[in-house]
Amino acid sequence: MKKSLTLLLLFLVPLLASYGQTKKVTEKKIKALKEEAKQKVAEKKKFTQVMNDKIFSFSELGFQEYETSKYITNILEENGFTIENNISNIPTAWIAKWGSGEPVIAIGSDLDCIPKASQKPGVAYHDPIIEGAPGHGEGHNSGQALNVTAALVVKEIMERENIPGTIILWPGVAEELVGTKAFFVRDGYFDDVDAVIFTHVGNNLEVSYGAARGNGLVSVEFTFEGEAAHAAGSPWRGRSALDAVELMNIGWNFKREHLPITQRSHYVITNGGDQPNVVPSIASVWYYFRDTSYPGIKNMYDEAIKIAKGSAMMTNTEVTWRYLGSAWPKHFNKVMAETMYDNIKEIGLPEWDEKDQLLAKSLQKEVGSDENGLATELSELGLPVKFNMGGGSDDIADISWKVPTINLRYPSNIPGLQGHHWSNAVAMATPIAHKGLVVGAQAEAMTLLDFFLKPELLKEAWTYFKDVQTKETEYTPFLNDEDKPAVELNTKIMETYKPELKKYYYNPEKYDTYLEQLGITYPTIKESKEKSTDGGRE
Repeated sequence: MKKSLTLLLLFLVPLLASYGQTKKVTEKKIKALKEEAKQKVAEKKKFTQVMNDKIFSFSELGFQEYETSKYITNILEENGFTIENNISNIPTAWIAKWGSGEPVIAIGSDLDCIPKASQKPGVAYHDPIIEGAPGHGEGHNSGQALNVTAALVVKEIMERENIPGTIILWPGVAEELVGTKAFFVRDGYFDDVDAVIFTHVGNNLEVSYGAARGNGLVSVEFTFEGEAAHAAGSPWRGRSALDAVELMNIGWNFKREHLPITQRSHYVITNGGDQPNVVPSIASVWYYFRDTSYPGIKNMYDEAIKIAKGSAMMTNTEVTWRYLGSAWPKHFNKVMAETMYDNIKEIGLPEWDEKDQLLAKSLQKEVGSDENGLATELSELGLPVKFNMGGGSDDIADISWKVPTINLRYPSNIPGLQGHHWSNAVAMATPIAHKGLVVGAQAEAMTLLDFFLKPELLKEAWTYFKDVQTKETEYTPFLNDEDKPAVELNTKIMETYKPELKKYYYNPEKYDTYLEQLGITYPTIKESKEKSTDGGRE
């Protein structure tokens, strides 16, 4: 009898607990918690602004985000998160976890900046902080500020309400090199994750599902090795590796004429020799091969290897190649996107003031875009692309083929800019960025609560993932078990500029904003510059 009672209790206790939880978390309660999260995010706007401006001031290139990662993980650790550093043997990569049990939801955003994109924020013309230095000409300084704000707000509510689940934060290290996320997938960091929310700066508050615009890619460096010789005294004894690089580039550029219109490729010569009077014994060229499908990318990769081998034969050199990074074509989850968009509609866009719009229109004029200013109407829910003409790439796509994923874009930048350019850094430590981060963090926090409190949503998200997204497409990574992250990239550039950049690190204890620290009047436009240099004469 005692044994039977024990078994009955073992059966009933979890059931009653589950019943109690279901009864307690009604739609009315969920709505109230989401409204609370929205308010708490707004109350943390100063915290968010400081994080955004601080990371902007670090200006670290891919694989070199040491100050950025240390700063973010210190904040998370102070707030109860457990940190695992050096994931996938990448010094600036980490995983931060809080909570226990299911569901497990991971939120991520990128860290790195753009070469030669140094720019004073709030200034609507080219005016670098440090000439030639890196800068946040993609806006990657903002996403982690958004995520940390949303995560801390949701954590506080989960603790008080005894809501089960695990929050994970992680960084997109070296996204501009598409250099890490495929390694994270390969190494199992998303094996037990139920859903991923990724955030990326944009110029509206938006989300999409299905196949997204843009290309996947593989990033490969080809290295040729020949024989050095005196370029004037005995050139016949040399075998020029640079000749092989140039022949490969010629061959590939002729190949471009016969590529499908969805394919794009670009290259830089990373090593062209040391000096003209020495026949280069080693030379390297770095390619991105892009297409809208895995077979298309793989075909370009295979064709490039043929051309490289042919170039080596013509120059009597040897060729090897090295995987540096990759990104699959993107596909985002319908159920998750629809849930996020419902919250986006509840929030709406920020209220831009005259100064915000003046900066935006002045910058648009400066770079030759339509002077439409900042967005004042929400974008519609993004639908699957019917015909993808290609474009940029993002290695969040590799994660999107491992676990249901969405990409929240938030309005912290200005429309009409060319991307990877100094102009894309202008707004990124100004009220435009700060206001965009608040609405983005509100959307994320509200959506996180939906997923933690409505388990049926994640179940439906996985049904879409299995029955639609991956039904006929199997994720095949470009990297293998022996490939290693190219963590040495950008080392020399940062060694050159970091001592100067340190002089401009944001000090929030002394200055309210980074604009104040730099002595910038918001906004600074070309007309005010001209008046200041001519003594105000007309």
